[in-house]
Amino acid sequence: MTAASHEPKPVRSRRLAVLIPLLVFLALAALFFFRLGSGDPSKIPSALIGRPVPETTLPPIADLLRDGAPVPGIGPGDFSGAVSLVNVWASWCVPCHDEAPLLLKMSQDKRFRIVGINYKDQPDNARRFIGRYGNPFTAVGADGNGRASINWGVYGVPETFVIGRDGRIAFKLVGPITAENVEKALKPAIEKALAK
Repeated sequence: MTAASHEPKPVRSRRLAVLIPLLVFLALAALFFFRLGSGDPSKIPSALIGRPVPETTLPPIADLLRDGAPVPGIGPGDFSGAVSLVNVWASWCVPCHDEAPLLLKMSQDKRFRIVGINYKDQPDNARRFIGRYGNPFTAVGADGNGRASINWGVYGVPETFVIGRDGRIAFKLVGPITAENVEKALKPAIEKALAK
């Protein structure tokens, strides 16, 4: 007989009560690491790719101007007939500050338009952010409660979408726009949308 067989039952059941949750936790941690942690978060697939953009009606940011004219909000028909780059951003989002100059540079290409969804932000803060970096947006909708962003499948800010002329989501970038992913991901996705 082994020593373990002489162990009292309460000690064995306490060990099992600790061991089973620990094993389950380790298995889940390994699964999350290999599925999410080891890959590029910008490559998280979106179930919305190929589908029409969600019905979105968002008011403009109060008193936001571009070239002296008020910047409109977003309406349901805004995403058909032209290629659009939709950027979900907020003034409190640190990576949004990093990507703002790249968005402004991209806005110089008049073959597509850049639309903003301002996520859970205060109008004063959003205007200051735009005032600091410049306004790349032809329209910006204020998503004060975040519901519209949820409908777009947004995990967190910033996120960027390429919308085709047909009003369908062609590409999604999770995370900030960088010089590298502009060249490797966004420009090719925009060119592909423009070619259709």
